[in-house]
Amino acid sequence: MALPIEDYALIGDRGTAALVGRDGSIDWLCLPRFDSPACFAALLGTEDNGRWLLAPADEIVSTSRRYVDGTALLETTFTTADGEVVLLDVMPTGDGRADVVRRLTCTRGTVRIRHDWVVRTDYGRVRPWVVRAHAHGNEVVVAVAGPDKLVLRGPHLPHGHNGHHSDEFDMTEGDELTFSTTWVRSWRDVPEPLGFDDRIEATTAAQREWSARAPDDLPHADRVRRSLLTLFLMTHEETGGIVAAPTTSLPEDFGGERNWDYRFCWLRDAALTLESLIGAGYDEEALGWRRWLLRAVAGDPADLQIMYTVDGGRQLPERELPHLPGYADSTPVRIGNGAVSQRQNDVLGEVMIALELARQAGLDETRNSWALQRALVDELAEHWDEPDNGLWEIRGPQRHFTHSRVMVWVAFDRAVKAVEDHGLEGPVERWRDLRDRVREEVLEKGYDAERGTFTQHYDTTEVDASLLNIPLVGFLPGDDPRVLGTIDAITEDLMRDGLLLRYRTQTGVDGVPGHEHPFLACSFWLVSALAAAGRRTEAGELMDRLCGLANDVGLLSEEYDAEHGRMAGNFPQAFSHLALVQAALALR
Repeated sequence: MALPIEDYALIGDRGTAALVGRDGSIDWLCLPRFDSPACFAALLGTEDNGRWLLAPADEIVSTSRRYVDGTALLETTFTTADGEVVLLDVMPTGDGRADVVRRLTCTRGTVRIRHDWVVRTDYGRVRPWVVRAHAHGNEVVVAVAGPDKLVLRGPHLPHGHNGHHSDEFDMTEGDELTFSTTWVRSWRDVPEPLGFDDRIEATTAAQREWSARAPDDLPHADRVRRSLLTLFLMTHEETGGIVAAPTTSLPEDFGGERNWDYRFCWLRDAALTLESLIGAGYDEEALGWRRWLLRAVAGDPADLQIMYTVDGGRQLPERELPHLPGYADSTPVRIGNGAVSQRQNDVLGEVMIALELARQAGLDETRNSWALQRALVDELAEHWDEPDNGLWEIRGPQRHFTHSRVMVWVAFDRAVKAVEDHGLEGPVERWRDLRDRVREEVLEKGYDAERGTFTQHYDTTEVDASLLNIPLVGFLPGDDPRVLGTIDAITEDLMRDGLLLRYRTQTGVDGVPGHEHPFLACSFWLVSALAAAGRRTEAGELMDRLCGLANDVGLLSEEYDAEHGRMAGNFPQAFSHLALVQAALALR
């Protein structure tokens, strides 16, 4: 069985990412891209589904780990009865290669090392043909299956037995050994080896330079910096697409079926990520994402999707992988995402907020970029009053979700601002009229005057944590009595062990069996809403608790099981980290 989710750490090269366990095992890696099939998939199965382990063979007395300051280079220190060894894990950046580099350094005594290299392509299903070969003057191990070729280099190459390549060797104080796995297309030759020291140093310098720009005048500045760097790693360097998480099917309900593939680019999540980056002073990142957006949604505005692949592709068919038993026996394991075809009316509002912030930060509109926004807003104007699946991608009946209606208001509001504040052209009178009509409808149909709270949708008295965004997007002031009443109702109905649920699943509104744990982004929204309401002491106390839920290297999952003190859902989760940044900015 895989480790607890919180026992993993992320390394990445901004093309893809790997999860490294406290035990020294890489249990998840998709190559060459975030949304490619995994070649190490033990996270969702067993070691027979692929992993790469480097760790002491003898009993480990203690383990500690950290990221090298200002970077995503991971150091894990193993202590045994006879010595100590440090494992450095890094995916070098800026060289166009898909490499994982692992360096062992013995700092004390003698340590016997176990090395397991088990490659299984196609999400842990296919056992490749593995041979030893000589290339560029060195012996290597080469695994080939279908389109994939993985090449293992190092001073102690493991030997194969029943599809597993394993080895044990001793290290003494002062020894340093470096291994690497490189992915290439199977029809290409084994690539030349590249120097390790220069690439590690270049990656360290580049990541430190980027993270040094993070603001240090925010509460929990260390958590903010780690969150920003995590979001940076989840942004594809070449295309500009921002993935929601590097994993699939880590469960929201352990042993249940709430398991989804998040390795894609949601317009909403990407726009929210961009808002966080701009708010933290990373203005130039807006340009790369806007270019991705223009390419991804090019064409008929009526064909707008809520998510795309990393390169802007539109085909994300959802299917199940029965050969994988799932994390903690949570099945089915899914790849692709069926929500791609849903109607989610809130999405354009998030996109328009991000692009308005980019304009305020000095990013000039091009003829194509504003023309695209006009076309999308005009398309929304024809269908704004239709029900949708909402922010939470409800798989039950479509509803008039109040949050969606508020975000429709936002889309028209930011379009009006683009004309009024930035001199862009558009049918501003029509947009103003629609903005006013949406506002009136929300205040009439989305508000429960008897209880004094906004509701999840127009046909219920239930509340939803997404309503905390009402003051954050400017629909109402933070101290408006209707907002204060909504904060109190959400806290009363959705608080579990001091953390917020998204909504009450027992109502059946989402059409999926089972239950889930508190959704971390919702609690960060509560921090921001409390700050906007002037309740800063409460906001600060909740922020302290939430930041304390991060694992030992500062990462957050999608949800948190407070009863058992464990993380749940895909990991690390962009939504959680961007909401942390936004909450810190709200407190400042």
